[in-house]
Amino acid sequence: MNFYALIAQLIELVAALLLAPLLVGWVNQCRAWLQNRTAPPLLQTYFTLHKLFHKEVLLAHNASPLFRAAPYAIFACMALASAIVPTLSTNLVLAPAADAIAFVGLFALARVFIALAGMDVGTSFGSLGSRREMLIGFLAEPALLMVFFTTSLISHSTSLSSIVQTLTRTDLIIYPSLAFAGTAFTMVSLAENARVPVDNPTTHLELTMIHEAMILEYSGRHLALIEWAASLKLFAYSCLGIALFVPFGIPATAQPADLMLAAFYMLIKLAIGGFVLALIETLSAKMRIFRAPEFLGTAFLLAVLAMLVHLLLETGR
Repeated sequence: MNFYALIAQLIELVAALLLAPLLVGWVNQCRAWLQNRTAPPLLQTYFTLHKLFHKEVLLAHNASPLFRAAPYAIFACMALASAIVPTLSTNLVLAPAADAIAFVGLFALARVFIALAGMDVGTSFGSLGSRREMLIGFLAEPALLMVFFTTSLISHSTSLSSIVQTLTRTDLIIYPSLAFAGTAFTMVSLAENARVPVDNPTTHLELTMIHEAMILEYSGRHLALIEWAASLKLFAYSCLGIALFVPFGIPATAQPADLMLAAFYMLIKLAIGGFVLALIETLSAKMRIFRAPEFLGTAFLLAVLAMLVHLLLETGR
């Protein structure tokens, strides 16, 4: 085993665990600034997690072992997903496992756990949120797979590391297919991370909430793990967007100097991406849940169009 690859893998995992709450705080700050409101502290997410970890866990009397185990399983899935995205280097220990289809499977597994946990206690809000979550996932996963298939056609591999290496080593080429795929990926990312216009992470209105409805019965460290996992999911999607569509600066080696430079580029990209996300949420309005299929259907069509554009216009480059 390559020692530097192991160190790079550990650094990437630790960076994901530490930077994910910071990314959420940065997005909240940018959104507050754009809406001319007083911005919360940048480290507010850390304060919230610290408070929740030190609070007592209260469980419903009919909660099953699945309800207790779900936060740990969800957190593990999101941590693994964040660790396998080649953001700091493509030479990672988990690079062979960083397959696009396996990546989608990790998100699907976490979704199943949180949906079952939402229905476990038997509350009306939890069941409502679980049904909506599975609807969003049913529509988002095919679009995300089509985005992956578009990039895999360019690299002739579904491995995320191979895709990044192909995109970084080739000469500067404009791929029209990546423009369609990037738009579809952005729409899927908004839906998967419960962001406006599909969902609002700050609301508790029973007619609009999706993610929040499933976790109303959680408290203490269980709620902290779920909130941390939600920030890890946003971080994973952000890093995935960087790896697929803005891959410059990601080295093929795991030397310390390369890792430091890649970390610098990653922080800049995440800061820009967080600002863009806040801008999208500021300029958009929360849509009705019944229009979510149209939104994600459009994302799927754009992803399919990206594949067709590559096959018709870019094959043979």
